[in-house]
Amino acid sequence: MSGRTNIARFRISKASVPKAREHVRLVLREWKLGQVSDDAVLITSELATNVVTHAAWGIGDYFELLLRRRDGVLVLEVSDSFQWEMPELRKPDPEEVSGRGLLLVDALSQAWGVRPRTGAGKTVWVHLAAPGDARTRRSPG
Repeated sequence: MSGRTNIARFRISKASVPKAREHVRLVLREWKLGQVSDDAVLITSELATNVVTHAAWGIGDYFELLLRRRDGVLVLEVSDSFQWEMPELRKPDPEEVSGRGLLLVDALSQAWGVRPRTGAGKTVWVHLAAPGDARTRRSPG
């Protein structure tokens, strides 16, 4: 089934990270996308944690989580109102205790990126191959 969309809003707080993970797990179960659920939940956790850590200084109190299934791809987007800093993939030193979230997102996704939102803020988007469509699966290497 293609063309499904789900949008949820969460308060920017630490308590919202597990709520966002559970929301993704429930929606993907309903959409019968259990095969990508673990990766999508981990990516959601990383992106929601980034919002809580960095976007608390934005102008809004909420972040938005969008899930969309279309043409064999699961699109996952996390949007917030923090406009002064765009996330960047980096390679932290082994001694650093944080900074690896986008490395996980990059490793688990077909593609990902960030775009500014109209008005204030940004959206981090991720594409995951949905089961059953071999054309969308990431090739090894």
